[in-house]
Amino acid sequence: MTLNDVADELEWSPAKLGHIETGIRKWPSVMEISALLRLYGVTGGQREAILTLVRESRLRPWWTEYEDVLSSAYVGNEAGAVSLRAYAGILVPDLLQTPDYTVALAKGLGYGDRAAERMVAAYLKRQEILDSGSLGLYHAVVEEDALQRVSGDLGLLRGQTTRIIELAEAGHVTVQLLPTSAGPHPGLAGPFSILEFEEDEADLAYVEATQGGRILEAEDALRSCRRVWDELTRIAASPKASTGILGRMALLT
Repeated sequence: MTLNDVADELEWSPAKLGHIETGIRKWPSVMEISALLRLYGVTGGQREAILTLVRESRLRPWWTEYEDVLSSAYVGNEAGAVSLRAYAGILVPDLLQTPDYTVALAKGLGYGDRAAERMVAAYLKRQEILDSGSLGLYHAVVEEDALQRVSGDLGLLRGQTTRIIELAEAGHVTVQLLPTSAGPHPGLAGPFSILEFEEDEADLAYVEATQGGRILEAEDALRSCRRVWDELTRIAASPKASTGILGRMALLT
């Protein structure tokens, strides 16, 4: 059976079935796997063994092991998103950070060596959704100030700008640089992300704060975040111009 054959039989979208099969964007439910097993004719002990694996796999997803260095609630949603728009204020967005930048950030937050190592491991795991191309759209607005703040370490700055350029040129990541010369703008209210999911799931926004972020699902809150996002992308340099600016920054270091 082709993917389309199965999707038609179960009245699912081919995208939903693809996400279940890869296991990257969607954690399949017992009901969904049960429907697949029924269609495929899997019965008896083999069926029960597979359903047991489904139940166990949903108990502790990988990100719960790093709750000391990241927001489990946010990362759980991030892992299931098909579209992600991110603005991180004076920081480079998490999914674009190099390990060296993440270590510098962890030390700035007061973490010790062990916690910094765990933060790097967690961020690298999260970044797999970019390197694998499993995230349909990733669009980031990066403040020029976020890079200037590490300009005292030229090696770090070169590595970070080079990494952003590599991702932007790979075709599955869009980056816009927001120059310091743009002056005050709506993003000064703080970092946020807008996440979109499959057609049967509601979008949400995540607003970061010092004492942990908040997940926003109300439509008026989402509209407000989208308005800020639209303004940020309007005043930021175009993706092509941003890559050029980042390239010059890398050369100057």
